[in-house]
Amino acid sequence: MDPSAIDQIRLNFSPQSILAMNIVIGLMMLGVALELKLEDFKRIFLSPKAPVIGLGAQFILLPAFTFLLTLIIRPAPSMALGMILIAACPGGNLSNIMTYLARGNAAVSISMTAVSTAAAIVMTPLNLALWGSLNPSTAVILRRVSLNPFDVFTTIVLILGIPLATGMLVSGILPSLAARIRKPFKIISFVIFIGFVTVALSANWQVFLKVIGLVAFVVFLHNALALNLGYWSGRFLGLGERDVRAVAIEVGIQNSALGLILIFDFFEGLGGMAIVAAWWGIWHIISGLTVAGFWSRRPV
Repeated sequence: MDPSAIDQIRLNFSPQSILAMNIVIGLMMLGVALELKLEDFKRIFLSPKAPVIGLGAQFILLPAFTFLLTLIIRPAPSMALGMILIAACPGGNLSNIMTYLARGNAAVSISMTAVSTAAAIVMTPLNLALWGSLNPSTAVILRRVSLNPFDVFTTIVLILGIPLATGMLVSGILPSLAARIRKPFKIISFVIFIGFVTVALSANWQVFLKVIGLVAFVVFLHNALALNLGYWSGRFLGLGERDVRAVAIEVGIQNSALGLILIFDFFEGLGGMAIVAAWWGIWHIISGLTVAGFWSRRPV
């Protein structure tokens, strides 16, 4: 199959389904926020070195190097824009447990999750607009959809900002309630989200099977780049082993669910973007657990 044919794929949802998907992602973020506390933000100011290095790798190095990677490997334009969008997203909600399994610094991971989720309200639309417009092949798509960064900002506020503030408020005022509902929130919303992805892919299953080899290769390279950027930026700037592990996993585990929402909301389910984001959501779990398993057997 001609790799450029992936640009013609559309994973279509009804407006009602897209609204439901936005709500599900909001609930997933609420589940994450129920585990966050104000102290997680304060820790940045008390011990700033590791989180600041990690956030720099997350929002500056990863989008920039992803842009360079798209110029080098030259995937189909929609796949390239999907890679840039994933790189612009904050850390995923599985990074904290993977950091714990890897014997990394969980406090650094939690702090980065908290701050990157809040910062994504501005940094995700900014990085998508900046790096997407610099690549000639992806700039065409941005112009075609007339992407307004403010519209992306508004959507992210609704599905990240409000759940983040609500979850932290509930956690601070009603900690016992937050402790009881955080796990069901995360599990149920995650299962429903996987259902949405499955339905979207099943409608184009034969095409998906034809392109999955190419997509898997691209996502493998991209995810390896993210993990290595996190690891070696920390190493180069003198972080300890536990901090380096936390930063590497935080940068390597991206919130692909947010990416999918933006793809359906603003790019009409553009196939290359959607399949990259969906496969990233599967692959980063595999790679994250593999890295965590390897590090769990290595001395700190």
